[in-house]
Amino acid sequence: MKLTTANPFSGFEAFVTENEPLAPHTWYKIGGPARFFLRPRSLDELQQAAQRCAEENIRVYVLGLGANILVGDGGVDGAVFRLDHEHWRRAFFGTEGKVEVGAGVDMQKLVLRTVRQGLAGIECLAGIPGTIGGGVRMNAGGKFGDIGAVVTRVQVMDAAGHLFERTKDDLVFEYRSTNISAKFILGATLQLEEDDADRIMRRTKEIWMFKRNSQPLNTKNCGCIFKNPRGLSAGALIDQAGLKGFRVGGAEVSEKHANFIIAHPGCRADDVMKLVKIIREKVFEKNEIHLESEVQIWP
Repeated sequence: MKLTTANPFSGFEAFVTENEPLAPHTWYKIGGPARFFLRPRSLDELQQAAQRCAEENIRVYVLGLGANILVGDGGVDGAVFRLDHEHWRRAFFGTEGKVEVGAGVDMQKLVLRTVRQGLAGIECLAGIPGTIGGGVRMNAGGKFGDIGAVVTRVQVMDAAGHLFERTKDDLVFEYRSTNISAKFILGATLQLEEDDADRIMRRTKEIWMFKRNSQPLNTKNCGCIFKNPRGLSAGALIDQAGLKGFRVGGAEVSEKHANFIIAHPGCRADDVMKLVKIIREKVFEKNEIHLESEVQIWP
């Protein structure tokens, strides 16, 4: 990253900080700082800051709740945007199950709101931390369904600040991915189904209980480390390789679910990365299957 000015974000001091520690902003609570940390309070501020990054050739990262992120110990030499201002956390409940949500809306809070209003369709997200922006980007979900099934429209912005809308006709949601290439997801429209609130709540609790009983939810982790290979379970493959409980420094393969790496006190991002490398090698040695990362690793 080569800067042509001493302070590329001159004039934006109200929402930009330098050398911001990223560990507190992630579920892992590890990793280094961001060279620049931006929390724009409006679309206009976001567009101006994104344009400045493009002009100065500053690499852009977008952070949600940090639930699916592993930040390296050296931090991020770029601009990390976080859309957590009230402007990005608005949710509008329309008629006939239509819900418009900003990218910064907390998925767990939205699940509860929709349940209480008798709207079904995203209870499959129970127990999955993150924001709507991140959830749409990676098509968050699991064995009970995914968010892509109810998304009808997505508002996006490219790295130069240009706005676009993607509609259901040209959106493709696949396993942990979408065909959205734009750098910023600004919001989405969901089409939910009206149903009995008590019935939806029972199903939501069943899904949450399943996850609580099968995943190490009360530990510092970043969710599933690897994607499931087609027709197979990454957790089962790691277990078969004898790696449950295997540890590198402060990082340990969970005894409860082998596709989770737990960060113990004193853990460094490098410990996790070394463990990820060992897991890949051992699983490939045993089954000749290459495990693909589900977690984003910065930089």
